[in-house]
Amino acid sequence: MGLQCGIVGLPNVGKSTLFNAVSNNAKAQASNYRFCTIEPNVGLVDVPDERLNAISALVNPNRIVPTTIEFVDIAGLVKGASKGEGLGNKFLANIREVDAIIHVIRCFEDDNILREEGNINPVGDKEIIDTELQFKDLESIEKKISKIEKQARVGNDAKAKQEFDILKMCQQHLMEGKSIRTLNLSKEDKVATADLMLLTEKPVLYVANVDEASILTGNKYSDALIAMAKAEHAEVIVLNNSVEAQLSDMSDDDRALFQSEYGLTEPGLNRLIRSAYSLLNLITYFTAGVQEVRAWTIHTGWKAPQAASVIHTDFERGFIKAEVMAYDDFIHFGSEAACKENGKLRIEGKEYIVKDGDLMHFRFNV
Repeated sequence: MGLQCGIVGLPNVGKSTLFNAVSNNAKAQASNYRFCTIEPNVGLVDVPDERLNAISALVNPNRIVPTTIEFVDIAGLVKGASKGEGLGNKFLANIREVDAIIHVIRCFEDDNILREEGNINPVGDKEIIDTELQFKDLESIEKKISKIEKQARVGNDAKAKQEFDILKMCQQHLMEGKSIRTLNLSKEDKVATADLMLLTEKPVLYVANVDEASILTGNKYSDALIAMAKAEHAEVIVLNNSVEAQLSDMSDDDRALFQSEYGLTEPGLNRLIRSAYSLLNLITYFTAGVQEVRAWTIHTGWKAPQAASVIHTDFERGFIKAEVMAYDDFIHFGSEAACKENGKLRIEGKEYIVKDGDLMHFRFNV
């Protein structure tokens, strides 16, 4: 589906290290100087899902294909970026292209890693980024207000009047130092701002990059970040990005041993990837056969014909019906034939809303 999560943050907080750890097919340069990343690096990442392995163990297919998500490593932001400081304009343009934001924040002390913002202050660092994005959104909002104000005030254009009122509400919210995503605009209201691709409307997930000793417990810095994020109903993933980068380069046996030394049951990146997937309001359904067991990405709430379209557009255009098994039923009975014998294979039509974990087979005619 081409959905992207942009990894952002101040310079030298561990963005590129995290990208290197999480990415399957790309390695970003990670160095101890500002603006190491200029052009955004893009990596395609497998979404870890034990259900795929469980299905494959029963089907024994020729190949297994996980679903994926794209991560983008974006240049570090500095104070004043909304006015073009540092690589501000490029940074903000790159953020505008992504669907969700992974905000990496430094939660460790290390005199060997450059920092120009003073003492370690996760909440302050978050506010620097928020402020620059809010300034840029305010600029976009005010430009549109100036274009439609006369039409809204003196004309008989009801649509322009409605858009003007929504834009003024957004303007006030931003001037109060709040991000648009906390305004909880309705789907109808968002039509007024859709063309602006507002930066602060994008969903956000925070990564607290902690020292090695704090991987399991966190520390005072990550605790402060978690308290802040809770107020805006956001999630914080606590990681040590350097450890995760090491884990990503190891064989399975070495990784298991290394994880046990830190008391980890799985790489922290797995939690991050799953949380990013959820942040984008995505779910997974599966197709299973001897040739291939495959995971497919769709949006929550999609109906069967829409879900079929991610395999091929012809599947949606000529949709007739879907044969559906719940994941738990398939694992319990062990095969499609057994599910059918026990009444657990259902025939669903065009109005069926696909559920996370469904195993599906589509019938179509074109």
